[in-house]
Amino acid sequence: MAISRALLSVSDKSGLVDFAKSLHEEHGVELLSTGGTAAAIREAGIPVTDVAEYTGAPELFEGRLKTLHPKVHGGLLQRRDSEDHISQARKHDIPTIDLVVVNLYPFEQTVAKEGVTLEEAIENIDIGGPSMLRSASKNYSAVTVVTDPEDYTRVLTEMGEHEGDTTLRLREELAIKVFRRTADYDGAISNFLGKCDQGTACNVSINHPLDRELRYGDNPHQAARLYGDFSECFTQLQGKELSYTNILDIEAAADLILDYRRPTVGILKHTNPCGVGQDEDLRVAWQKAFETDRQAPFGGVIVCNRPITEDLARVISEIFTDVIIAPDYEPDARAILQKKKNLRLMKLEEGYENHRKAPIIRSSPGGLMVMDKDHTVMGLEDLESKVVTKRPPSEAEMMAMRFAWRVVKHVKSNAIVFGSTDRTLGIGAGQMSRIDSSRIAVWKAEEAGLSLKGSVIASDAMFPFADGLDAAIKAGATACVQPGGSIRDEEVIAAADAAGIAMVFTGHRHFKH
Repeated sequence: MAISRALLSVSDKSGLVDFAKSLHEEHGVELLSTGGTAAAIREAGIPVTDVAEYTGAPELFEGRLKTLHPKVHGGLLQRRDSEDHISQARKHDIPTIDLVVVNLYPFEQTVAKEGVTLEEAIENIDIGGPSMLRSASKNYSAVTVVTDPEDYTRVLTEMGEHEGDTTLRLREELAIKVFRRTADYDGAISNFLGKCDQGTACNVSINHPLDRELRYGDNPHQAARLYGDFSECFTQLQGKELSYTNILDIEAAADLILDYRRPTVGILKHTNPCGVGQDEDLRVAWQKAFETDRQAPFGGVIVCNRPITEDLARVISEIFTDVIIAPDYEPDARAILQKKKNLRLMKLEEGYENHRKAPIIRSSPGGLMVMDKDHTVMGLEDLESKVVTKRPPSEAEMMAMRFAWRVVKHVKSNAIVFGSTDRTLGIGAGQMSRIDSSRIAVWKAEEAGLSLKGSVIASDAMFPFADGLDAAIKAGATACVQPGGSIRDEEVIAAADAAGIAMVFTGHRHFKH
């Protein structure tokens, strides 16, 4: 049946007047409203009835009580296909309400303001709005419910195509959207009111729509799904469906590349960088990254912070690659890469920056753990003042330290990176001891035929003993950047001084479990 009566009560009034005008003039819908919403509609010359007049009950308690009334919720909840409901509605004079348009008090925006008081926050907890939204959504078989102004056009379009009514499919979609919104809203309230003494939220509310079924998890026998707004961050341009591990690799690659401003190419395998290079010529940058480890890139992930050029596409198309990520692709580059049908080509969208700081959430026995993301490179400010050895680093060594420190942040601990000003030379990752990671990094450099003479070494956490540093010194490193903080720092500094190398303590570690 056509929508005959609508209740509008919104905080966000964008598009409200045009929507109300279309409902009234094009479809003859009777409009009910409250407070400022009613005033805005009335000022536009559109007939509207105040809810207080409609229910016969005044607004009370400074507007806290407006719509909690049987004529409102009865009009929303009564079943149109039940003779018993219809009989009760007639007996108690409760007409149907077919459309509800409500967006909630701006609680999240209010509590985000610096210095917000508890009283201000509480006064922005909406009661009537969520109640109407839930009543309407429960009865979506007959009632259309809108909480997002962006959906006004969809509703009007369907009303125009279906003699003033909307389809069941649209009503269901809008109801689901409402329940997600009210869940987020309640989560924001509980998080604010339940803040711990340390200023972190005690309660966690997670509500993300299913984005897609993934190809599989770690292994083909493990099912996996992706929730949220992945498309705001990445667009898949071609290739096979994404798997769980693809998503992990894509995130790790994007996080790495966004820590660099100069034209940079990174190669990753199992979320670990295995080569990073910089150059104005992206093909040269690729070559620097590839030469760090010529075996690991096969079946790996390539990421670039500039649009992929034709020259770069030609050279990387010569090896088997699982995923390529870039902010864009030149048309000729796309044409080359499209020949590899299974290659997953991902476009890094600007929206990823908005999600990069999102906390890391993972399951734990009996629940969840939530951790702030390590999204900022720490410790590089005033690096010149953090020298702990007799010899300070040269300008080139300082540049190399900054480059390698950004790489080591993304390597699984224990992590060791040998590098120069614009490339990695050897990477040791994920070992049980730091000396092992150091030895592996040296071995990988030797395997690649790269000299470590004059290189710098970056360690994601402190050297607990001097042996890891000794291994780097023997390989030819002349400078070291590390957090410091070991009870044997003096021993490590003495080893550096004895070898004549320079060392700085950042004061921050980038341990990645």
